[in-house]
Amino acid sequence: MSADSDTSTNTYSTRHTHSTHHSTHSIYSTHSIYSTHSIYSTHSIYSTHSIYSAQRGQHPVHPVHPAHPEHPETAVESVSRQETLVTVVGPFGLSVRDQALEADVQAGLTAVEEGLLEATKSEVPFITEAAQHLVRAGGKRFRPLLAMLAAQFGDPYAPGVVPSAVVVELTHLATLYHDDVMDEADVRRGVPSANSRWGNSVAVLTGDFLFARASHILADLGPEAVRIQAEAFERLVTGQILETAGPRDGRDPVDHYMDVLGGKTGSLIAVAGRFGAMMSGADETVVDVLTQYGERLGVAFQLADDVLDIASDSHESGKTPGTDLREGIPTMPVLRLRERVERLGLAEDIALSELLASDLTDDARHAEALARLRVHPALDQARRDTVRYAQDARATLAPLPECDAKAALVELCDAVVHRAG
Repeated sequence: MSADSDTSTNTYSTRHTHSTHHSTHSIYSTHSIYSTHSIYSTHSIYSTHSIYSAQRGQHPVHPVHPAHPEHPETAVESVSRQETLVTVVGPFGLSVRDQALEADVQAGLTAVEEGLLEATKSEVPFITEAAQHLVRAGGKRFRPLLAMLAAQFGDPYAPGVVPSAVVVELTHLATLYHDDVMDEADVRRGVPSANSRWGNSVAVLTGDFLFARASHILADLGPEAVRIQAEAFERLVTGQILETAGPRDGRDPVDHYMDVLGGKTGSLIAVAGRFGAMMSGADETVVDVLTQYGERLGVAFQLADDVLDIASDSHESGKTPGTDLREGIPTMPVLRLRERVERLGLAEDIALSELLASDLTDDARHAEALARLRVHPALDQARRDTVRYAQDARATLAPLPECDAKAALVELCDAVVHRAG
C-alpha cells in the first residue's frame, strides 16, 4: 500500500455501509483513543516501506501484502523466506494445487509474521522479550492461514487483510499466556512457558500487553471489526468460564463441552475466516459461509487437540502431554469414557474412570492414566468426533464457487483430521 492510499478503515467502510450505526465518535472511533495515526496505523507498520524496508537492514523491499500480479517477484522472495518464518503449511500437510495461490498465501503469512514481530516490540526490552517469546517459538499459524485463504474470495491484496490476521493471531497468543498460567503448564510450543520462565504475574501481564496491541491494530480496521472481535472475545472468555464451572445439573456433559469448544476455540477461528473474507471485500454470502466454516473447523481443531493431548508426546505436540488430565479438565476422550461407563458398566472402564477422577498431580498415577487412556476405545470415539465436525466444516463450503482456494479449505479439513491420527 502506498503512502497516500486509503487506510483499511476507509476501504472497509465503503464496502460495509450497513454498519454505519456504529458511530465513529464512540470509544472505538478511529478518531479517539485508537487514532489512525498511532504506531499501529496502516500508514506505519503495515505500509509497503516499513517492516520489509531494506533500509532496516533486514529484508529486500517488497509489499507486506501477498504478492501482487503486477509484482510477481515478491512471491518468489516471500516463498524463499517462508520456511524459516512459519511452519504452518508443513505441519498441516496443506497442499495447494495452484502455484500462484501458494505464493499468495505464503507471502501473506510472511507478512503476518513480520507484523507479529513488529506488534510485540516495546520500548522496554524485557517486555519485548516476553511478548515475543511465543511468537519466536513458532506455531501452526492456523488462524492467519485461514484468513489468507478466505481473502482469496475477494481482493487478497486489500490493505486490511494482513492486519486483521495479525489481530486474530495476537489475540490467540495472548490467550496462550493466560492458559498456561491457569494450567500451570511448563512447556508451550516446545519451549519453557512464560509462566515457568518468568512467573505467573509476568505471563498474565504479557498476555494483557498482547491484547492491548491487538486493539491498537484493530481500531484502524473500523468499528464493525472492533464489534466483531469484541463479541468473539466475549464468547472466548465465556467458553473458558463454562469449562471451569462445568455443566449445570441435568445438562448433558458432551453438549456442555461442545458449547465450551464453540466459545473458547471456534469463535476466534470463525473471526479469522470472517475477517479474511470481509477485509478482502468478498460478497456477504461468502463472508457468512466462511464464518460458519471457521466455527465448525475450530471445533474440529480443538477436538483434534484433545486427542493430541492424550496420544502424542511433547515433541509432537509442543506441550506437556496429559495437561488437561492433570488439571482434572474433562476433554472429549474422558467424556466419552464416562458415557461408556454409564452405558455398559464394564469393570475396566469404571476403574479407568475412577483413576482419572483421582489426584493426577502424582506423576506415577498420571503416567498410568495416560497410558491406559491411549489404548482405550474412548480415544477412538474422540477421533471419530473430530472427523464428524471436520466433515461438517467441509459441507459448509458447498455454496462457494469451485476454485483452488476452496480446494485448499477442503484440504484444511483433512489436515485437521490428520492431526488427530
